[in-house]
Amino acid sequence: MSVLVDSSIWIDYFRSGKHSEKLDYFLEENLLVINDLILAELIPFLKMKRQRKIITLLKAIRKLALNIRWDEIIDMQHQCLKKGIQGIGIPDLIIAQNAVQNHCTVYTLDRHFKMMKHVVHLKLE
Repeated sequence: MSVLVDSSIWIDYFRSGKHSEKLDYFLEENLLVINDLILAELIPFLKMKRQRKIITLLKAIRKLALNIRWDEIIDMQHQCLKKGIQGIGIPDLIIAQNAVQNHCTVYTLDRHFKMMKHVVHLKLE
């Protein structure tokens, strides 16, 4: 099992860790994966805070290649809209697609993933 950790978990972990208690387990068991989109969401803020060690650690996590299939993204968004699920951003759809393509579970606090879970056959932690 691989677990794609969404930026919402990382942000909580860096701030307080109140809602990201499983992250330590996934780290210890070497189950974590990341992608460039999630890194792009995290690294600019970490650079502003001069958190070079954390950036280095994040970059050392096994990275999933992003193979964006725009037709699938459009279809996923269409399916969400048909089910009345609105406000799903393209970055969340790309992360969901990346997880499904790589048979990963997504660990997230973002409600958008919970809303689209059944539409895109997404496994959540």
